[in-house]
Amino acid sequence: MRLNLNTKILLGFGIALGVLLLTTGVAYFSNQRLSYYTRQVQHTYQVLQATSDLRTNLRDAQGSVRNYLLLNDTTYLPQFDLAEQDMNRQFNILRDLTRDNPRQQQRLDTLRQALNNDTRDLRMWTDRNASAPTARVMISRNQERLEIIRGMINRIKQAEDSLLAERDRNQDFYAQTTPIALLISAVLTLFIVGWLVSRIWQELAANAALQQELQEVNEQVAQRIGIIEHLAEQVVLGDYSVKIKDEERDNLGRLASSLNRMTRQLSETFGALENRNKELDQFAYVASHDLKAPLRGVTTVVKWIEDELSGELSDKMRQYLDMMKGRLSRLEDLINGLLAYARIGRTEQKLEPVDVAALLDEVTDMVVPPDFHVRLPDTLPSALVADRLSLQQVFTNLIGNAVKYHHRGGGTITIGCREQKKFYEFSVADNGPGIAPEYHQKIFLMFQTLRDRHTAESTGIGLSIVKKIIDEQKGSIWVKSAAGEGAAFIFTWPKQALPARSDAPALAS
Repeated sequence: MRLNLNTKILLGFGIALGVLLLTTGVAYFSNQRLSYYTRQVQHTYQVLQATSDLRTNLRDAQGSVRNYLLLNDTTYLPQFDLAEQDMNRQFNILRDLTRDNPRQQQRLDTLRQALNNDTRDLRMWTDRNASAPTARVMISRNQERLEIIRGMINRIKQAEDSLLAERDRNQDFYAQTTPIALLISAVLTLFIVGWLVSRIWQELAANAALQQELQEVNEQVAQRIGIIEHLAEQVVLGDYSVKIKDEERDNLGRLASSLNRMTRQLSETFGALENRNKELDQFAYVASHDLKAPLRGVTTVVKWIEDELSGELSDKMRQYLDMMKGRLSRLEDLINGLLAYARIGRTEQKLEPVDVAALLDEVTDMVVPPDFHVRLPDTLPSALVADRLSLQQVFTNLIGNAVKYHHRGGGTITIGCREQKKFYEFSVADNGPGIAPEYHQKIFLMFQTLRDRHTAESTGIGLSIVKKIIDEQKGSIWVKSAAGEGAAFIFTWPKQALPARSDAPALAS
């Protein structure tokens, strides 16, 4: 049957109203889900950010202990405490963010135990005597645990990445569904609910703008974090002049300001330390140089007494004069050693290709007696660009010590060489009496010797000179030995010669 106009209008209005209600319900549901997954995506980004911060805190804690052991600088210990506090705080934030994820909570429980073990082990190393060998042992022992912790953190991050991908798909789905529902509603109820469609469209536009703004903020945060990471890498490489231009008043801005203050303080501290070292070297030179003249005078007076009063001297007096000459000789050796130590890094280096095999032949001819046997490796660098005199001085001291401190007539000295990526690793080993482990660090200190101090040859400066030369080349030296098992001194020498220093005045003889 035919329907009158009013019925058609009412029916059409009812149908339109029903469609409106249905599509409005669908649009409302889609919009709510879109907002929900938008919040979920934001939440996932927060978890990923907290995970990244936790990894950074762990790296800072490891770096503080490593720098303390390498540089023997106790100022790194408070940094370790601060990094540990930040790590605990960041872990608690991460746990709060993942309370709705039981699987992640289980991973965090395992990670918590691993972090506790790691920080406990790191704190144990802060009680050790700082040295490069100790730092290498610490790094070697902690490497496996560190890899395990990184694996745990990566699994947490991978789980969040999976959640992020799933939530992004849901978000995209509802972002596409909502406009379609609104479009259908607009076509079917254009004259009745036009204003409603407009409102919903405006809301969607606002959500899109919010999402775009969130994306831009995330990009800016990632860029700022990248700048901070670059500064940290430059500081690790020894460049303390880097600065961050970040004037924002948020957490990252405050962190940037703190890092700028830290680099400035580090630069001032290392500058002051370098000036102190220069002053100490200059003092050592002046003191030893000025002592030479009166020392020669005393030696001359002793010789005059022996020459002019030889007939009047008793046996006891001759014994005393011999003792005095021995003391004067040892004092002269100490002064000469001190002068040699002060000259290191101040004399101009002459860089040239060095045939290490030929250099070792010259050294062995000078310092090795006939009853000793020297073993050389099959392969040695034939054109190592270096200061030949410095390298020769290192080998002369090490080979000379192997001869000087040998406990029996005759012996074997073995020279080794291994090529690494950026340096050569040389070794000088002997079959002498060896060195007990408790003396491995002491022997590199000034005036420290394991031989009787009354022995003229034992000035305790030779290994100090060797260490300072190698330090100037940015290399390292250590000893492997035990009492009664011989000793092996190992040192590294860079393949690429370092540029000559221009800030250190040369010392005269």
